[in-house]
Amino acid sequence: MLERLHIRNLRGFSNLRIDTLGRINLVAGRNNAGKTTLLEAIFLLGGGTDARMAVNPNVLRGIDADDDVPRSETFWKPLFSELDTSRTLAISGDHSVVGRIEQRITWERPTSTEVFPGKDDGALAAIASGERSLRFRYVDPVAGELESEAREAGRKVTIVRQDPYVPFPRRMLVPGSWYPNVDAMLLGHLRRQKRGDLLVDALRVVDSRLQGIEDNSSSGEPMIWADVGLEELVPLSILGAGMTHVARIFLVVASTPGGVVLVDEIENGLHHSVLSDVWRVIAKAAEQFNVQVFATTHSFECIEAAHEALGSEGFRLHRLEVIDGGNRCVTLSPTAISGVIRHNMEIR
Repeated sequence: MLERLHIRNLRGFSNLRIDTLGRINLVAGRNNAGKTTLLEAIFLLGGGTDARMAVNPNVLRGIDADDDVPRSETFWKPLFSELDTSRTLAISGDHSVVGRIEQRITWERPTSTEVFPGKDDGALAAIASGERSLRFRYVDPVAGELESEAREAGRKVTIVRQDPYVPFPRRMLVPGSWYPNVDAMLLGHLRRQKRGDLLVDALRVVDSRLQGIEDNSSSGEPMIWADVGLEELVPLSILGAGMTHVARIFLVVASTPGGVVLVDEIENGLHHSVLSDVWRVIAKAAEQFNVQVFATTHSFECIEAAHEALGSEGFRLHRLEVIDGGNRCVTLSPTAISGVIRHNMEIR
């Protein structure tokens, strides 16, 4: 698990530290405080030197997988604090298994050297390319130092020196960015391990009628079907956004053993009456599969439900704040969490 995190020059973060992380981390804060950026930072760090992150929709907001690769001026430049691409974007942390890890990302204009034979005994000239590249430099005690590069060429991006090493597996759930066929695929993996009943148990906290689930392609596309006691199975999505949301969170946790799961706006589609049970499901799954969870929220009810389900010692509550143009993270102690809940103080 990540135990500490330090982010420099990523979007709105010029310098942000979080020194106390837990298995379950709930991130609050006002709009534009950097909640989603925090998830993006962890996603980037877990990618090591996988330069494909330069065109990953979880890194570049608003990019659809089917879109043409965008120009770096529009989409890579906003990664850097104050749009200053002369700065180095750096994300580092302490991981309980890997140790000290650090990733540095720079936006550069590659240079090449041309040789002119017969002139001044082979004169050399350094030529700056008109193209740009996003360079990833990563280091940890296990892998040592690694580099890779995503090089722009018009509306194409070429991945140079790609390295498959990642320090820890991670998956990110962003509203509107997931697909039913992915749900079905992940359920298939879980069922092959003979653990499909775990998802049924998790979903019953939202709908107690649920008797069973299965993944099949009878509709022409792979999707999850639910048995709720009717004559036929029904698509899971018919049972509401809350069922689908809980299923996705659980399946992503189950498919990321030993890794990190990042959930943006975790309360989406969930009625406040089931939030406490959902937190119990998430905490149990995180323990079963040895997964660390980071989730953002705008909801005081979501924070209150986490406290009710897990206790103030069972999760870490981080509040991102913008003060005098800078960012900071306040991690509340268990005593402070209890006080905030008891007095209904503003913490979102």
